[in-house]
Amino acid sequence: MIRDTIIGKVHHIFIEGFEVEEDLLKGKAKLGDDLGLDSLDAVDLDVALEREFGCQIPEDTARSMACLQDIYDYVDQYIAQNA
Repeated sequence: MIRDTIIGKVHHIFIEGFEVEEDLLKGKAKLGDDLGLDSLDAVDLDVALEREFGCQIPEDTARSMACLQDIYDYVDQYIAQNA
């Protein structure tokens, strides 16, 4: 899966699932501070990513994801390793 497709799908999750404005979705946008996600949203995000990409994110990895770029990188790496 190409990187642009991953980014587009992640952005769709944020727009549709968390009602985040599209113009806020930048790679360095922090999940909590910039996008307004809280700990309950983080659980919902993990479920949405698992549904969309088939990736199960270990709890410690999920906690270390601070910005959108971290999500893009994890999904990209997961897909590459499991292709």
